[in-house]
Amino acid sequence: MAEIERWLELLEDKGGRITGPRRAIVELMVNSDHALSPVDVFDQARGKYPKMGLVTVYRTLEILSEMGLVERVHQSDGCHMYLRAAQGHEHLLICSCCGKAAYFSGDDLGTLIERISRESGFSVQSHWLQLQGLCQKCQPVKIHPSVS
Repeated sequence: MAEIERWLELLEDKGGRITGPRRAIVELMVNSDHALSPVDVFDQARGKYPKMGLVTVYRTLEILSEMGLVERVHQSDGCHMYLRAAQGHEHLLICSCCGKAAYFSGDDLGTLIERISRESGFSVQSHWLQLQGLCQKCQPVKIHPSVS
């Protein structure tokens, strides 16, 4: 509950009014362990606030993204989904089937980034690592042959 109130306070400090729909969106994003499309957010948050508009969802997600509270998750089809932003030096692991997401602490990529920077001439300022695969629930059941 404290995280929800912190997000709402930050949103209000940014000049955003705290309306019922915005509160429902913030609650959903803070508590979700799945990447959600704006339509997913709209459908799920309307359960708490039936008069919510889809435009409100898009605007609120954009503001939360600008504030660094949520981040866009890129999908193979190019569509964006949204998820609570990583905290600290975390990277994202996302199920390409159901959208379940988990953050993991990354190894130091400093050596790799330095090499790439040297070879490309780019001055790398930040990085973002997103791994895709299938969560345990979405993996096909593996049938092991019986041992006689």
